[in-house]
Amino acid sequence: MSVTVTYSNHFRYMLSTKQIDFENDSFVIVLLNDGFVFDKDSHATLSDITASQLATNYGYTKDAKALSSVSVTEDDTYDASIVTWADVEWIADGGTIGPSAAACIVDTTTGDDTVVLCIEFGEAASALDGYHFKITDIELHI
Repeated sequence: MSVTVTYSNHFRYMLSTKQIDFENDSFVIVLLNDGFVFDKDSHATLSDITASQLATNYGYTKDAKALSSVSVTEDDTYDASIVTWADVEWIADGGTIGPSAAACIVDTTTGDDTVVLCIEFGEAASALDGYHFKITDIELHI
């Protein structure tokens, strides 16, 4: 499975105009339906991707999975600023979570709920009843 991470162009604008503050803003991660393809130009805000989000069901709740433990570090070896969050997981209960093609991180503190980035899984992912749907090692390199 080949994972692809793409930043939205709107995120780049919001960051450049100081409307995003990683250490103080609130972020959520949302799962998108199988077949979803991220468009860095048109998927700028949560409202642009809501129709493609998984339905609230079987342990997944739309717009509700908060990201925690944000860390911002300077990496002089790779000439980058690295933003990381704690791993997230949903536990399937009563049915299957998914299939999901991607997950998007959204800054819910901005006035428009800015889509920061999209993690495309490379293939559909699901969690059967009783199993975990987990996303690990969440990093953003600027």
